[in-house]
Amino acid sequence: MTLLKCSPYVLKQIWRHRVRSLLTVLGIGIAMFLFTAVQAMNRGVAIATQQTAKDTTLIVYREDRYCPATSLLPQDYRARIERIEGVESAIPVKVVVSNCRTSLDVVTFRGVPKDQFLARSNRDIELVAGSYEDWSRRTDAALLGETLATRRGLSPGMTFDAAGITAYVAGIIRSDSPQDQNVAYTAIEFVQLAGRDELGIVTQFNVRVEDPSMLEDIAAAIDAEFAVAQEPTATFTEKAFIGRVADDIIELVGFARWLGLGCLAAVLALVANSVVLGVQSRVSEHAVLQTLGYSGRLLAALIVLEGLVLAVIGGSLGALVAVGAASYGSLALSVEGVSIPISADASLLLVGLLVCAALAVLAGLVPAWQASSRQIAACLRTA
Repeated sequence: MTLLKCSPYVLKQIWRHRVRSLLTVLGIGIAMFLFTAVQAMNRGVAIATQQTAKDTTLIVYREDRYCPATSLLPQDYRARIERIEGVESAIPVKVVVSNCRTSLDVVTFRGVPKDQFLARSNRDIELVAGSYEDWSRRTDAALLGETLATRRGLSPGMTFDAAGITAYVAGIIRSDSPQDQNVAYTAIEFVQLAGRDELGIVTQFNVRVEDPSMLEDIAAAIDAEFAVAQEPTATFTEKAFIGRVADDIIELVGFARWLGLGCLAAVLALVANSVVLGVQSRVSEHAVLQTLGYSGRLLAALIVLEGLVLAVIGGSLGALVAVGAASYGSLALSVEGVSIPISADASLLLVGLLVCAALAVLAGLVPAWQASSRQIAACLRTA
């Protein structure tokens, strides 16, 4: 008698108590949906804020300013920044956002010099729809990040309004950088003049350095260069800058980790409750099975397998819905012009299934051991 040959018995038991099984699966599914959603937010924070050895970008911002509307730097700082040893390029960026508060639907306009952006696009950005020629030709043209275009249902040739700016969609871009996925790139003069008279004023400089190991030294050199200027600067690595601006989001996501742990506890309790109820209602049945030659070890394996099947079905449904919602919704938490993507893929689904399976085995161990160690006579007396 093997576990594989006896597996139909497990499925029959689940079907025999289908109301209890259905409620258990639904409970596990809801808990795993929440757990997977929290993990997707955690992953987004890690992608956006964790420094890597390949990072070569610095953000130069106005000192003691935290909002794009108040960080005002002269555009002619660019030449002085590019003269600093180790700086490869400095791109002036004018940022306008539709909403400065934390939100799931923020449109961020980034005005950039088109020639510098196109030079960068050859190695960092992929054009997936539309054309660069169209973007270069029209003054009101915008290149949209793929996440923003998907969320708003925009495609090349359409126009859209946000933050008091009406722009024409010239193309859709794809990038590994979270800060490129949820923005609209336009000509810098277009954003400077759109509803404001800020020609020659930018929000920040995106500085690319030649050697990643020189990031800190070059940041200090830039701030020293403008220490006595009318508009002094504060320079950070890109990931540190995002962590500084999105501090509230990171704190909320950190708190949400406790919600994820609570979800795992709920899964453990639901599986354990289902297995215990099943064992208690089948005491005499287990005695019959032992009489027919089922060993205690096989009986325990069948009990654990029943919990495992329920957990995998419920966990799969919950994790699948969470991954699908995050992918289809193209969601990102945005604040002050920076974005934290809610990132979910098949690997997160796999993690959810493994966690569910481990919890199911853990939840079934004690009732399985109790049922397998019970004597046949004791089982019949209890029944």
